[in-house]
Amino acid sequence: MPESPRETVTSQSGTGKSGAAEPGTGTSGTGGPRSGTGKPAAGAPAPARAWARDALRWDTVVGALLVVLLLCSFSFVDNFGNALNLSFLIGNTLPIAMIALPMTMLVVSGEIDLSVGSTAGLAGAVMGRLWNQGMSIEMIIPLCILLGVACGLVNGLLVTRLGLPSLAVTIGTLAAYRGIAQIVLGSNSVTDFPQQYLTFASDRIGGTFIPQAAIPWAVLLIIAVVVLHATPVGRSLFAVGASQEAARFAGIRVKRVKLSMFVATGTVSALTGVFWALHYASARYDNATGLELSVIAAVLLGGIDFDGGKGTLGGAIAGVFLLGALQNVMSLVNVSAQSQTLITGILLVISVLAPRVARQVGRARARRKAATAPPPAALAATG
Repeated sequence: MPESPRETVTSQSGTGKSGAAEPGTGTSGTGGPRSGTGKPAAGAPAPARAWARDALRWDTVVGALLVVLLLCSFSFVDNFGNALNLSFLIGNTLPIAMIALPMTMLVVSGEIDLSVGSTAGLAGAVMGRLWNQGMSIEMIIPLCILLGVACGLVNGLLVTRLGLPSLAVTIGTLAAYRGIAQIVLGSNSVTDFPQQYLTFASDRIGGTFIPQAAIPWAVLLIIAVVVLHATPVGRSLFAVGASQEAARFAGIRVKRVKLSMFVATGTVSALTGVFWALHYASARYDNATGLELSVIAAVLLGGIDFDGGKGTLGGAIAGVFLLGALQNVMSLVNVSAQSQTLITGILLVISVLAPRVARQVGRARARRKAATAPPPAALAATG
C-alpha cells in the first residue's frame, strides 16, 4: 500500500518548533538529499542502500512476520488451514480490523481513543433494547450508528474545545459508555434478531473461507487508504501529528481535523458493535469488553507512531492480522487465556519500544557519519 511521507523537516524554525516541509528545502520526496539540479547530491544513499532501508521499515517487517507466521502455521499447526478455522480467524479479527481503520488515522493525528470497545458495547446494548421494544432492525442500525457519531463527538469536543488530553478523556468515557450500556440493557441478553442479518454476519462467501462481512470491511479499507494516503485530508493528518503549530501556520484547521477523526472512530465503533451482536448472535452490555486494547496493540504493532505523524494503513492491517493469527494459533495449541494476554501485552510493549530504538540508532549513525564526513570546503577543493 502507498505510504505518505511524514510532513516534517529536521531543521528548527525560529520559534523553536519543527516546521512543515516546503518545496525546495533540499528534501526530496523519497527522503534523500538532492542537489540544485535535481540529481542526487554527494553522500546520497545508493539505490541498493535505499532499498535496504525501505525493506527494514517497521511496517514491512510486520508484514514479513505475518507471512512467516502463516506459512509456519499452515505447515505445522493442526487444523489451522481448514476453511472453518480460517473463517473463524477472519470473523473474529474483523471487529479489530474495522476499528483499526479510523484509529490509525486518529493516532496519526496525534490522538487516541480508548473508548471504542465501550462505544461498540453501548451500540449493541441499544440495539438489543430497541429490538425488544418492537422496533425494526432497519431503523435500529442507523440509530446505533448515529449513537456512535454522538459518542465520538463528545470525545472530540472534550479534547479539541476544552484542551483535555485524549488519553484521559477516553479513559473516562470508556467507563461512562459501558455504564450507560449496563443501564440500558441490564444483565439481559438479546439473541432473537432476524435470521437474514445473523446469516450475513456469520456465513461465508460460497464455498470459500471468507466471511460475507469481509466485503463491507474491504470497502471501508479502500476508502480509508484513499483518504489517508491520497487526499489533502490525509496529508493534513500527517502534518497535524508531526507538528500542530506548523500545521496551523500552513492553514490547516487542526481542531476540525481532529474532531472529524474522533467522530469517524465513534461511528465505526458503533457499526462494529452492531456487527458484534449479529456475528455472535447476542446483544449484551459487556459486548466488546477489552476490544480497545486489541485495537491499540494491533495498530501500534503495525508501526503507527504513538506520537503521531507517521505510519501506514498497510502496516496497521498487517499488525491486526498478525495479532489475530497469533491468537488463533495459540488457541489451537492450547495456550491458556492468561498466557495469551501476557503475550499480547509483551507485543504491545515491543511495538512501542522497537521503532523508537530503531530511530535512535539511525540518528546516532547519521550523526557519526556527519562527524566523519569531510567539510564542504574540502569537497569543493577536491572537485
